[in-house]
Amino acid sequence: MTSRDFSSSALSPNETPEIQHIADLVNAQAQKASGNMEELLALLRSLELLHREIRDGLFQESLPGNRQALHRLLREMESEGGWPYIPRMRLQAFLKYLEAADPPQKTP
Repeated sequence: MTSRDFSSSALSPNETPEIQHIADLVNAQAQKASGNMEELLALLRSLELLHREIRDGLFQESLPGNRQALHRLLREMESEGGWPYIPRMRLQAFLKYLEAADPPQKTP
């Protein structure tokens, strides 16, 4: 598995310097925790919780109040990359890692 660098070129052009700074801090923390499954899992859980809190609170409260404005927002979101989503790893993905790390033993 390769690590991804979230440098300024990886973020969308309308990111603010503050958001870029937050992304840099998260990336630095992830790099610092490299190899520490528990710490990386805690970071992922924190990011997922933060995503949910922003989406279900401040973001929904700021949605446009009429159809035309909502339609413009949805068109803009689609052209910029769609809805921000944090997918969860599936059990099958964990099993693939397990199988790769511990190949089946041959019985005599």
